[in-house]
Amino acid sequence: MLGELRAQGFDVSALTEEQRTLIHGLSVDELALLLDIKARLEDAGDEVHAHSEIAGGALF
Repeated sequence: MLGELRAQGFDVSALTEEQRTLIHGLSVDELALLLDIKARLEDAGDEVHAHSEIAGGALF
């Protein structure tokens, strides 16, 4: 699980032992959901960032 998260851009180096244990217990569906949420947040962040560069953040 940690390898998959690392491959998808998660910084797993700072995780505590408890967090690592939790991640190892994730189901395949839970991992897929976590990766989907990360991708959506990144996509939304790119959109907000692009608007702030164009309009100086005036739209927000």
